Amino acid sequence: MVMLNGGKKKIFNKYMDEITLKRYISQHIELFGNELYMPTDYNGETKNNNLPHKYKTLDSFRAAIEKCEKCNLSNTRNKFVFGSGDPNADLLLIGEGPGEEEDAQGQPFVGKAGKLLDKILAAIGFSRDNKVFIINIVKCRPPENRNPLLSEIEQCFPYLIQQISLIKPKLIVALGKVAGQTLLSQNMMIKEMRNKKHYFNSIPLIVTYHPAALLRNQSLKLDAWEDFKHVRDLLGSKGI
Repeated sequence: MVMLNGGKKKIFNKYMDEITLKRYISQHIELFGNELYMPTDYNGETKNNNLPHKYKTLDSFRAAIEKCEKCNLSNTRNKFVFGSGDPNADLLLIGEGPGEEEDAQGQPFVGKAGKLLDKILAAIGFSRDNKVFIINIVKCRPPENRNPLLSEIEQCFPYLIQQISLIKPKLIVALGKVAGQTLLSQNMMIKEMRNKKHYFNSIPLIVTYHPAALLRNQSLKLDAWEDFKHVRDLLGSKGI
């Protein structure tokens, strides 16, 4: 049983549907126990600074979970890939999972796709160490770079929630179909998710192609470039 303390039971978030709400509650219970605290002046918007967090920094959270063995991916991984970048990032990039190079180095997006991502970020005036943080839906490499299983995603998703709450980005960009579908809780193709402003826990969310897809299909680069110009414009405006 979940106990709500400090306020009346209301719709959790105007951008959060019932399925996402249930997922959030189950993930919160898994990480923090069976109490959810809400401020008495709660008005339907998440107030991250009023929510209790077991971990106060990304470093302390990483130390707590980097030896995770909750799913079978821990049996085959070389290194746990927590994520990296600016802990106060405005832009949070989320991929699907580590690849071979990432698994070897313990850092996200360091292979060919990562090098392309660095070039794209540079072209819009960003870098992975300045106002950008990069993470994945799952923290361990799926064998043969397959898509992560739903069971693996469900085990890792609470970690993602906590990272987002600590970073507090202004904008989230989902890189690829798996990341987009997971964050939106919808089974859609990239073309259906692109060119729309979505929200994840009230944070604006954009979905674009994974850099690896751009390496495989050069024709997608123009669309991806339009998406990242939109990212630049949003973060450069006063409306976000």
